Amino acid sequence: MRDLIQHEQFELDVLSRLQSGRFLGALVFGGGTMLRLCHGLNRYSVDLDFWFAREMDWAKFYRRMEKYLEQYYTIADSANKHYTILFELKAPQFPRALKIEIRKTIRKVKTETIIAYSPHSSVQVLLKTVALEDMMTSKIEAFLDRREIRDAYDIEFLLKRGIDLKADNDILTKLLAELGKLGKKDFSVKLGSLLDVSERKYYVGNGFRILETKLKNKLGQY
Repeated sequence: MRDLIQHEQFELDVLSRLQSGRFLGALVFGGGTMLRLCHGLNRYSVDLDFWFAREMDWAKFYRRMEKYLEQYYTIADSANKHYTILFELKAPQFPRALKIEIRKTIRKVKTETIIAYSPHSSVQVLLKTVALEDMMTSKIEAFLDRREIRDAYDIEFLLKRGIDLKADNDILTKLLAELGKLGKKDFSVKLGSLLDVSERKYYVGNGFRILETKLKNKLGQY
């Protein structure tokens, strides 16, 4: 867990730099790291994911951000792709590389202004985030697309926070079916490596019981 704690400090260090460089005003923070740093998600997350808040000159933004970041970090990789801008950063005081992905697709999502923080860091950053209702929709789409157990964990986290599963029955049926395909290794290794010990034991023993029960109720299977 020590390297994940240090990585979380790295994430906040980069967010603070981006705020100081006036990049965050054009971006909306989303994904699992947003849920952890802004809403207390009980798993570690290792990437910084953003959407652009508005159309702009992508190439100019990319060049300016690259020039700014290289003052503070080693840029292991960077690319201005058709749909995304990508950076991979390294710093000697942090054990892991940090990936930044900024999607160029402008999505009409509700946003909130929230402080990102961690109990492992003194840094706090005020930034614009995807509202939880739209994050639920995004996480359902992500899980059905890439079948990563961390997305299912985030869906159950949002459900426990009172966010409804707003999707048609076909999508909810697919979601329930894909949850059923997750195996013991998914819970003990893929998800377990991102969780503290008590949380890991719970999910190895219970799986996504709360989420599955809610889905079955909505689909009339109980």
